[in-house]
Amino acid sequence: MIDFKKYSLPNGLTVLLHRDNSTPLIAVNILYKVGSKNEDPTKTGFAHLFEHLMFGGSKFVPDYDIPIQEAGGDNNAFTNSDITNFYNVLPKENLETALWLESDRMLQLNINQRSLDVQKKVVVEEFYETSINQPYGNLWHKLSETAFKVHPYKWPTIGAEVAHIEKAHLDDVQDFYLKNYRPNNAILAIAGNFEEDDAIDKIEKWFGDITPGEINQMIPTEEPHQDEFRQVILADKVPADALFMAFHMPGRMHPDFAAYDVLSDILSGGRSSRFYQNLLKNEDIFSSVSAYITGSVDPGLFVIESKLVNKGKIEEARRLIWKELEALKQSVIDPVELQKVKNGLISSISFSEVSIIHKAINLAYFEMLGDADLINKQEEDYVKITSEDLQRVAKTILNKENCTEVVYQND
Repeated sequence: MIDFKKYSLPNGLTVLLHRDNSTPLIAVNILYKVGSKNEDPTKTGFAHLFEHLMFGGSKFVPDYDIPIQEAGGDNNAFTNSDITNFYNVLPKENLETALWLESDRMLQLNINQRSLDVQKKVVVEEFYETSINQPYGNLWHKLSETAFKVHPYKWPTIGAEVAHIEKAHLDDVQDFYLKNYRPNNAILAIAGNFEEDDAIDKIEKWFGDITPGEINQMIPTEEPHQDEFRQVILADKVPADALFMAFHMPGRMHPDFAAYDVLSDILSGGRSSRFYQNLLKNEDIFSSVSAYITGSVDPGLFVIESKLVNKGKIEEARRLIWKELEALKQSVIDPVELQKVKNGLISSISFSEVSIIHKAINLAYFEMLGDADLINKQEEDYVKITSEDLQRVAKTILNKENCTEVVYQND
């Protein structure tokens, strides 16, 4: 059980405090409720660009990393389709350093033409490195734009095309900042060794005077039900032929979300999984095959990735994968097999609750979903899953008309 206290500042900043006196450290995490799904379809990649810009200096902090390192700490960030998240870990005595740094870039980020040009160059280089010049690098561009027709999940976090970053105008970037990186669109979570009254005083000192903003309230368009098989075939210079399959599945708050998570591990969760035993160990078609869920807030994807040993075996690979999927739909999973997978997932949740940074990140994330106390109910969602649940959810989504394929053929 992770105990925490929650309150809000008058400017709308949500604060979550979890004390853990077993550590000499403290984790300061701030989540902004903005991801790539909140972008203008003609100006994509801005959320990811801002992950970089937020380290480019603010009014009183020209270099964000130096004060953190001098305080004996470390920091990083990540952006996905739904959120942008910044975190810091440092000795408990230096809590105020992290609060000062996070508040300064929330209040007065240094967005000028020079800093924008520098970070645009960095992001454009990353785009080419990961999505254009790398084998299979354009997978998520092709898969997303084919599986999604209207929802903004149809472009990946790095952006729909590199030109959107190259042409990013200073006025557009400043507007994106003012509409998204405000206290009333943020959740501050602190976990570790601190005195509650002292932490509250410091939070109010550094964040209390920041003015709230007019938040971008864009609600993503709901994706229509897919009722046709979709396929993209790419002739490309890749190391091996590959087959990627994606099936629409419910979002993070759906009652069956955990069941889909378990289902993906039944297929590829380690050496005892079905894909490993039936497709990798007993066949000579695949060099790798795995299943996972995107885990997005809105309805996302159940994905199967496979790379082949030899050319010209796509049809056979497809047949073998569908054989495994049909087996899930036609027979109830053995309770022993199910329990083993559930034990592994529950253990992962338990281990994540040991780290103060994971606790801070997860508290903020679940609060963004609607209730931070969901962090204490994760295991329940997995414990109650039955073999019949897995068969039911498999029948619901693992169908040809709900499938989007991307096929790479070595050119």
